[in-house]
Amino acid sequence: MTISSSLNAGVAGLASNATRLAAISDNIANSATNGYKRVETDFQSMVMASRGGVYAAGGVRANTHRLIDQSGSLVATTNATDLAVRGRGFLPVAKVTEVESGNGHPQMFLTTTGSFRTDASGYLRTESGLMLLGWPAQADGTVPTYPRDTSDGLEPVKINVNQFSGEPTTHMTLGVNLPATDTYAGASGDPQELSVEYYDNLGRSENLQITFTPTVPATGTSNQWTMLIEDTAQPGVIIGQYDLEFDNSRASGGTLSGITTVTGGAYDALTGTLTVDVLGGPIELNIGQPGESDGLTQLSDSFAPLNISKDGSPVGNMTSVEVDEAGVVVAFFDTGITRPIYQVPLVDLPNPNGMVALDKQTYMPSPESGSYFLWNAGDGPTGDIVAFALEESATDVASELTDMIQTQRAYSSNAKVIQTVDEMLQETTNIKR
Repeated sequence: MTISSSLNAGVAGLASNATRLAAISDNIANSATNGYKRVETDFQSMVMASRGGVYAAGGVRANTHRLIDQSGSLVATTNATDLAVRGRGFLPVAKVTEVESGNGHPQMFLTTTGSFRTDASGYLRTESGLMLLGWPAQADGTVPTYPRDTSDGLEPVKINVNQFSGEPTTHMTLGVNLPATDTYAGASGDPQELSVEYYDNLGRSENLQITFTPTVPATGTSNQWTMLIEDTAQPGVIIGQYDLEFDNSRASGGTLSGITTVTGGAYDALTGTLTVDVLGGPIELNIGQPGESDGLTQLSDSFAPLNISKDGSPVGNMTSVEVDEAGVVVAFFDTGITRPIYQVPLVDLPNPNGMVALDKQTYMPSPESGSYFLWNAGDGPTGDIVAFALEESATDVASELTDMIQTQRAYSSNAKVIQTVDEMLQETTNIKR
């Protein structure tokens, strides 16, 4: 009967508003939870077929869904490994219990923020038990190509704070001015010596001993020098000998005009480089191109090393790590060098709201969310990764309190409907024949 449908509609209204109040309670309770995604409640009317002027109440049904694609504001912190996603995308994480159990590849979960710190084993993890995942870099700092549609290449990010690192020298630039007066007739012919430090494959310091000997003519000027290169790691061994000739024209005076290789690697005029073999391997020397003044020159009467530069570094201790906007985990050493050790990708899905929501602000892909893809942060549709920051809760407390007032009144009104139906049924039972 119609009056019974009114009672059922009132009961459905109480249940639906109780569901909405539960969602509001959860949102308010997590208003200070970093990375929390608020839950929204939608109501759907249940319409029953009406005929003959008689209406039957169908009631209401409540559906809840979590707005995973809704982001909170970012707040600055003082921890370099506090990470938040700015824009679209999710950080890949794994549960500590799964990693420590060692039972195969851990399940990948997704989150948008986390306060990661190193544990006793050096893994970056949160206090809630989530480990950050990333692709490990090779020894030279490059990240190999990993599959992007699976998490198989991801590993827990491990920071070895006791790690030592040194880089061998593979390239040098020699910007040296040789005195033009030393190639005049009657000059002393004394050689000019230069010692340039380099680092071997074990981070030890060695030196290239470079001797420039002028060619002194009987008359006039020769503008010629002999360059001998020795390696302190191989005493008495000449690893390079080159005959240098300098231009004395008005347009290019003082620049290299020609180089003849006696021993050592051949000089490449297109790049201005030559290669010598020290004990640990080859080193490329940039001495300048013919006609250019950025390498060896012969001007005036002074010997001046103007620009001596090299790569490589001695052995140093790791002091700290940071994560850049592209998700590259960079290690800093006390020698001033930096080295990428991991790259943290951002995971994107067609429908983030279709993921399965779990505790600790983590989510798991599902058929409703679509297939995921691992992007470099900042590429494709993804945003970037912000270090020294955490994402605040997406809950707006003022809005939730307003919704709470509406829910309370709707609940009270449905209770009033039930009370009214009860009174009407009581009147019906009081009718006497």
